[in-house]
Amino acid sequence: MKPLTLTAQDALLIVDVQNDFLPGGALAVPAGDAVIAPLNRWIERFRAAGLPIIASRDWHPVDHCSFAPQGGPWPPHCIAGSAGAAFAAALALPDDAWVISKATAKDEEAYSAFAGTDLDARLHARGIRRLFVGGLATDYCVKNTVLDALRLGYAMRLLTDAIRAVDVRAGDGERALAEMAAAGAELWAGTP
Repeated sequence: MKPLTLTAQDALLIVDVQNDFLPGGALAVPAGDAVIAPLNRWIERFRAAGLPIIASRDWHPVDHCSFAPQGGPWPPHCIAGSAGAAFAAALALPDDAWVISKATAKDEEAYSAFAGTDLDARLHARGIRRLFVGGLATDYCVKNTVLDALRLGYAMRLLTDAIRAVDVRAGDGERALAEMAAAGAELWAGTP
């Protein structure tokens, strides 16, 4: 693998590394906490380069449409302001990280960090053209974020050591990886 060179057009996007998606959380991703150490190494690299670090989060109302009591597929999770919605304590987010809250309206689902947010506008304003993406979960919010970014014209580097899948159906994570790669995402394994 060729050496990694970052440019002023790069940003790190960390998708939904929140307590409810970690082991013991309301909607735990198997081994979800395994993404934290590699993401922290990427955070360190981007901080050293003075480049943007962005963290998306589910920030749901208590009666969000994705919750089972409202007919959705998931247990209540990442309710705005709750401990479950907080970023993982071990994630070394800098104070100046951009926080992107999504799925904030009760009747709107938003798996992608671009859905209903100002992320695209903020990236354009900063001149960002390539995103490095890791987080949770491969087969839902990561996949939708990556596919939206590709449709919007961003170059994508998916940090495969820093993602984990829900795998509701066996193989969902692998199918999501294949779909993202087929759409143009570059898969990157290893340290920054």
